[in-house]
Amino acid sequence: MLTQKPLILISNDDGYQAKGINCLVDMLHDMADILVCAPDSARSGFSCAFSSTTPLRLTKQKEEPGVQVWSSNGTPTDCVKLALSQLLNGRKPDMVVGGINHGDNASVNTHYSGTMGVVMEGCMKYIPSVAFSLCDHAEDADFEPLRPYVRQITAHVLKEGLPKGVCLNVNFPKQGEADGFRTVRGDYRGVRVCRMANGSWNNEVTVCHHPRGYDYYWMVGHYTDDEPEAKDTDSWALDHGYVAITPTHADVTAYEAFETLNSLFLNR
Repeated sequence: MLTQKPLILISNDDGYQAKGINCLVDMLHDMADILVCAPDSARSGFSCAFSSTTPLRLTKQKEEPGVQVWSSNGTPTDCVKLALSQLLNGRKPDMVVGGINHGDNASVNTHYSGTMGVVMEGCMKYIPSVAFSLCDHAEDADFEPLRPYVRQITAHVLKEGLPKGVCLNVNFPKQGEADGFRTVRGDYRGVRVCRMANGSWNNEVTVCHHPRGYDYYWMVGHYTDDEPEAKDTDSWALDHGYVAITPTHADVTAYEAFETLNSLFLNR
């Protein structure tokens, strides 16, 4: 990959064989050299987890002009760390991209998402990083309507970069009904830069009884938007047919709590 093109490192949490990541490579391969390093199978919900007790492996899956694809038995974060350490010969990517995820990563899902784990790792390495997700869990989801938005956002970040410590969480509504507005192929209402919605997961554990006499559990649950009328959130944007872009900090310090906590503790 010794070309004059920019270099984009791509990973995901659905596995290197998922349709979303392969569509993403197709959308971007003419804009940059592409290095894919992704899990060998689904790792949804791994967030920023990395492997500290499991030996990791790297397997080259394919190589063609401008594109290399590697898989690992590790987490999404492991894949980024391995790629930076072992596959790039010291070259720093111009951008880290996560996705395209099968399913949304809006609101509190941001904290659980392995796709966001990819871009948080890139962000913490001071590499401009963007996650793309589609609100459709289907294996054969239609990613084509995302193409112009993915290319535009990627081109902008390659050219302008991002503020230090900030990555982008980009979510797309599923093509279909959205609060009475019917999206059609390639047609969204527009783009909203918005904040994370305050939401919560409820009834998260389903108990099942095995025929051999023991209980087992599925982590499922139902998401509730705790502020459905707020029009500045990612959940509202997606529900109303907009592409939601949420700037996300690697720094999670609650600066607004300083004054209160200082008044409680400084004089003790």
